[in-house]
Amino acid sequence: MSVLQVGRIESSLAGALKAKYQALQLPNDSTRSFLLAEHGPSVTAIVDSGPPGVDADLMNALPNLGAIVHVGAGYDTIDVDEARTLGIGVSNTPDVLNDTVADAAVGLMLATMRGLCAADRYVRAGLWPHGARYPLGRDLNGSRIGILGFGRIGSAIATRLVGFGCAIAYHNRHQVPDAPYRYAASPIELAESVDVFVVATAGGAGTTSLVSRSVLEALGPDGYLINVARGSVVDQNALVELLAGGRLAGAGLDVFAEEPNVPTELCGLDNVVLLPHVGGATVRGVRAMTELVLRNLDQFLTHGTLTTPVVQANGHRRNAITDNRCRTVPTVERANDAVG
Repeated sequence: MSVLQVGRIESSLAGALKAKYQALQLPNDSTRSFLLAEHGPSVTAIVDSGPPGVDADLMNALPNLGAIVHVGAGYDTIDVDEARTLGIGVSNTPDVLNDTVADAAVGLMLATMRGLCAADRYVRAGLWPHGARYPLGRDLNGSRIGILGFGRIGSAIATRLVGFGCAIAYHNRHQVPDAPYRYAASPIELAESVDVFVVATAGGAGTTSLVSRSVLEALGPDGYLINVARGSVVDQNALVELLAGGRLAGAGLDVFAEEPNVPTELCGLDNVVLLPHVGGATVRGVRAMTELVLRNLDQFLTHGTLTTPVVQANGHRRNAITDNRCRTVPTVERANDAVG
């Protein structure tokens, strides 16, 4: 056994890993330490799919680990700095889900602003023949849209919204050359000037609570928040409070701060659409992501390199694994961030 699965792996990928590599699943309970003690020295690669993630303790429990192959574009559940220090390669799956997630973002906007999910519940509950006229929704067409994070996904969202006649603005770490949209200098400036605030930035320590209470208050009682990025980017407590108090018009959320746990207050609000982190979950999207994960894994185990590296696997460390020598700690190359 050389491959260890961490987190909840999609069934088709898990089946492929089991068939080709006899991969084991890391338990998230008291049996974890026993598995690591018995199999840890034989693990040369991890396939990781989010929580509980890969931290420094896990890396150091696997003396021959050479690569962490992550399922997804965002890799904030991996301690990348520790991997770099230890000479462990890290890969992700950029680009394959750009269009899929962008489609989901637009779908969330329509569902939230038009109240489509609440209207569905209204009909299913048999209220239509007996109740008052269903409340009016808001048009996405012609709305002012602000996109936080103008990487590949943010750009794909903007492209779709052009067809809705929307006025688009964005905030990014750096202004994007040749982007045909208005640039806002800060998240607050962006929120003050739009009807819909779309979160499409990368997760991780650098963006934790980037959408703060102040940003949400700047969006105001007529504004909508859409999040297809990471729950950690938004101050969730403030979001819940403002939604419950009528100080935001609504929210469409595919991600949450402590998945799979969702604040109970949100579940009782008809102006909120809640999804179980399925922005990239389509047949085509999962197939493409699975293929790229397997390419990264096969390339590492065969050649000691990664197809889409965040941190490139180090050849010297791969030789150490192959020759069953002791761990070395070489310098590794930092790749550019996969998301803007």
